[in-house]
Amino acid sequence: MRFDFERPTRNLARRGRRVAVVLTLAALACGRSSPERAAETRLYVSDETGGNVVVIDPVAARVVTRIAVGKRPRGIRASRDGARLFVALSGSPIAGPGVDESSLPPADRSADGIGVVDLATLTLVRTFTSGPDPESFDLSPDGKTLYVSNEDTAEVSAVDVATGTIRGRVSVGEEPEGVTVRPGGREVYVTSEGTNEVTAIDTTTLQVVARIPTAARPRAVVFTTDGATAFVTNENAGVLTVVDAAAHKASGTVQIPRTEGTPTPPRPMGMVLSADGREVFTSLGRAGSVAVIDVAGRRVARSIERVGARPWGIGVSGDGRKLYTANGPSGDVSIIDVATGTVEARVTTGGSPWGLIVVDAR
Repeated sequence: MRFDFERPTRNLARRGRRVAVVLTLAALACGRSSPERAAETRLYVSDETGGNVVVIDPVAARVVTRIAVGKRPRGIRASRDGARLFVALSGSPIAGPGVDESSLPPADRSADGIGVVDLATLTLVRTFTSGPDPESFDLSPDGKTLYVSNEDTAEVSAVDVATGTIRGRVSVGEEPEGVTVRPGGREVYVTSEGTNEVTAIDTTTLQVVARIPTAARPRAVVFTTDGATAFVTNENAGVLTVVDAAAHKASGTVQIPRTEGTPTPPRPMGMVLSADGREVFTSLGRAGSVAVIDVAGRRVARSIERVGARPWGIGVSGDGRKLYTANGPSGDVSIIDVATGTVEARVTTGGSPWGLIVVDAR
């Protein structure tokens, strides 16, 4: 009897290839639909009193981990490539408005800087020099420069990302806070809550090109997608200042009315532009709510109530469906459905959540 040893071997090889193809296709299909893959989107929240960045999975509505970064983390941004996280750290003691500074403990200037977190390992890998008491900052469009507000010295520092050193300083108004680079990168706007103004700075020359008066205690700035208009929150006035960003001049205001049942009048704090650029979401601080501003109409379109205690930091998902707020006194983060204005979940973080950034899966 004659046996063909070669044929079974060929058959096995063909079957093996077919199995490999099936497994590969199955793996690809799983990769497209896996909930674990969708859950790669993360919220990174600075905890001012805890000294951490809290990492939240917004799909599962849970804290994933905490990253120790240093004293008093506040402003927070992601690098342009999504590989790193930058967070402002300060050794200045926490003090509310009107506090006698002579009664406070001395500042620890060695704690000041911009912490750099590697998002692959979730560890602090270095700290950039930032100038004293950095609070907020923004990143240039090319990702090469950080513009940092130095609250204690009424300055803005331009920090070179490659070297982690300061390449220039600009004097601005008292107590600078919010920092936003205009789309296109030609100017950076900085709010000064102590002198009620926004300073427009040329990013090439680091020269002041305009000082724009605002209402009381300006906090944050957001630009429209085309960079033609800026909105500025004014905490103590309960209004937004509208700025013609080409002329660097105020062109109007948006009054935010108090809604029934809120604990205080509106205190506009943080802002974020909607994914489609048609709305601006504004956290209202101690009022515990969020105002939704119609960009074209320059008016309040609606409000989202009972978000949390003093929502400040605010972010929106890449698809525009979810809104997130960092609520300091209640020590949690709210996850909000944009379409319905419903708070779907509140994730307990502890500490005092301040800033919030959304980093989508890449």
